[in-house]
Amino acid sequence: MSAQHPGILVTGATGFLGSELALQLVTKGQPIRCIKRVSSVIPEILLPHQNEIEWVEADLADVFALEDALEGISQVYHCAAWVSLKRKDKKPMIKANIAGTANLVNACLKQPVRLVHVSSVAALGLAKPGELTTENYQLDLDHEDDGYAISKLESEMEVWRGIAEGLDAVIVNPAVIIGKNAGSNGSGKLFELIKKGFKFYTSGSCGFVDVADVARCMIALMATGISVERYIISAENRDFKSVTAEIALAYGIKPPSIYASPWMMGLGWRGAAFIAALTGGDPAIDKISAESASMQRDYDNSKIKKAIGIQFKPISETIKETCG
Repeated sequence: MSAQHPGILVTGATGFLGSELALQLVTKGQPIRCIKRVSSVIPEILLPHQNEIEWVEADLADVFALEDALEGISQVYHCAAWVSLKRKDKKPMIKANIAGTANLVNACLKQPVRLVHVSSVAALGLAKPGELTTENYQLDLDHEDDGYAISKLESEMEVWRGIAEGLDAVIVNPAVIIGKNAGSNGSGKLFELIKKGFKFYTSGSCGFVDVADVARCMIALMATGISVERYIISAENRDFKSVTAEIALAYGIKPPSIYASPWMMGLGWRGAAFIAALTGGDPAIDKISAESASMQRDYDNSKIKKAIGIQFKPISETIKETCG
């Protein structure tokens, strides 16, 4: 690490958000260190910047490797997380995400480090019908079945525990992150599904945000010195019908035209579970996905706008870029 620059560490830099964040940092001329697992592949967008990135092979479960990775570091962006909606992954995912964050927090507490932690709107509770969800809402663990949401809230709790012990940290809760480098994971699955001619739409809604905007918000928050806060990162609240239609039109195909009601979605996930049980594979849709598709999940982004003055990129533009 250069003596002239603060040491910056990025976890999850081989993922969708982490790679975009790393790209923005090196484009600003900041040398960074990135953690990757032995099996992880360096994303294409980072290959031209190999000289500006120091890659370190470390697993968040390895406390000693983490401490080594943090040597000389003063800023940490924690993007790494296991993301899965599969039932079989629920318990190991919760355990891995919580333990990994706890290990990182403990390592950060041993030296003067500022942490920006990536959580998710999944860790927020639902607002009353007709109201926007704010940062003041919190998931009710007693009535939550989504393993990913549970893992993100519990991971947040580890950061809050670190803050109580003196850690300088801020938390971001992004909505559905979209962008052309999503691949076939997360929001990328939605684009792939529509491209293949998926015919159904649902009555649900959610917040959406461009991956570059999430990274911009994180870098801006790191520079502010704001601590002990969480921020929803969402550009627009959009219903799934309009979003799937825009994606289809951007691909030059007919928009989904068959309304999948909540009871149809219920039949869908049960049928998928039955087929998966017979074949030994993974269900095409699970209970969590089916229920979420018909829920209204709209978010208030005024807090992050006030904090850093960001103007979010229109989701329609991101959709066109992603499909182009």
